[in-house]
Amino acid sequence: MKLITAVIKPFRLDDVRNGLADVGIQGMTVTEVKGFGRQRGHTELYRGAEYVVDFLPKVKLEIAVSDELLDRVIEAISETAKTGKVGDGKIFVTDLEQVHRIRTGETGDQAI
Repeated sequence: MKLITAVIKPFRLDDVRNGLADVGIQGMTVTEVKGFGRQRGHTELYRGAEYVVDFLPKVKLEIAVSDELLDRVIEAISETAKTGKVGDGKIFVTDLEQVHRIRTGETGDQAI
């Protein structure tokens, strides 16, 4: 089992969610976050004053998947989140040792 953590642009969330549903993903956790990567933020003009926005709004997705779905989920996120511009995001994959469903007591792939 794997935990996929993806950081994407907020306006791509609906497209990514639909792409993941097409692959068979039934659930995910979504968090609104702020951050920056290589783009290092940008400057904005507000009431005649220029200021630097260091942290840009992003969305973080966390999805637990079985090993069999891993490549298809990564491909779905990559295709639907991509705009071709700086700041499209990142996908991180980590191992999940255990998963437990609290309500039923199921463990492993059955708990996902």
